[in-house]
Amino acid sequence: MHPQSGEFNIRIMNLISEIQKEIIALNDLPSFKSGDTVSVSYKIKEGNKERTQQFQGVVLQRRGAGATETFTVRKMSGNIGVERIFPVNSPFIEAINIIKRGDVRRARIFYFRERTGKSARIREKKQFKKEA
Repeated sequence: MHPQSGEFNIRIMNLISEIQKEIIALNDLPSFKSGDTVSVSYKIKEGNKERTQQFQGVVLQRRGAGATETFTVRKMSGNIGVERIFPVNSPFIEAINIIKRGDVRRARIFYFRERTGKSARIREKKQFKKEA
């Protein structure tokens, strides 16, 4: 099999996807999307000490796929907007808690950055109760 043949490339891609599936299986995070308000518990190492920091904000986007997937969270700290990008499969993420489900029409809500005051609110998704 020649390294530049199509069959060789397909085998390599299959190997990569199998390894990515194993990495993703280790991590049991809730399903969330853009517009949701989440609280991310993130481990921080300072010297030989380790502590957990909470970062609560609105998810602006989810990007990538498999082992390289990331999500961006934005919060307001005083009058300053702070955004942080987290890898989904990071070993430093302890937990992700969903505070509120947002009802947005887009996968990437970058327009949210320019909003202030009441226009910076996101509607909450209505929960429908199943009747038995």
